[in-house]
Amino acid sequence: MKLQFWSIGKAHESYVKAGIEDFTKRANNYYSTDWKIIASVKKAASLSENELKKAEAKILLQELQKEDVLVLLDERGRMLSSPKLAELIERFANQSAKRVIFLIGGAFGVDDSVFSRANFVWSLSELVFPHMLVRLILSEQLYRACTIIKGEKYHHI
Repeated sequence: MKLQFWSIGKAHESYVKAGIEDFTKRANNYYSTDWKIIASVKKAASLSENELKKAEAKILLQELQKEDVLVLLDERGRMLSSPKLAELIERFANQSAKRVIFLIGGAFGVDDSVFSRANFVWSLSELVFPHMLVRLILSEQLYRACTIIKGEKYHHI
């Protein structure tokens, strides 16, 4: 199974880049893991919020393959403990998922078409975080979930 982290926006900013790269490298010891940064839509500033979400959705839905498992990070999603996240990943692996994509949407979230395509909608918190911090939290939590699955000591509960 391959884990992919997709994020709409710009490259990792320096204040989180090292951490994201470190946790992604660690997660690669368990699953093939990588990042795909999807550039913002051209002339995004001239589009309405709804138009921008629709334009981003068109790009995302073209990139997704039919058999991909899509986990959308969204504040309207379900919150999970780290062990529950590990169970979710293990369930995808047991279902022989080839590619699980964790998607961080654009600045205004995602269009309903992407929301409805998601196999699971996950909320990290009731708090709202900058996208760059979400990337860091996501990479760390996926690494943590991998260690939980393997019964390793990184997670201390």
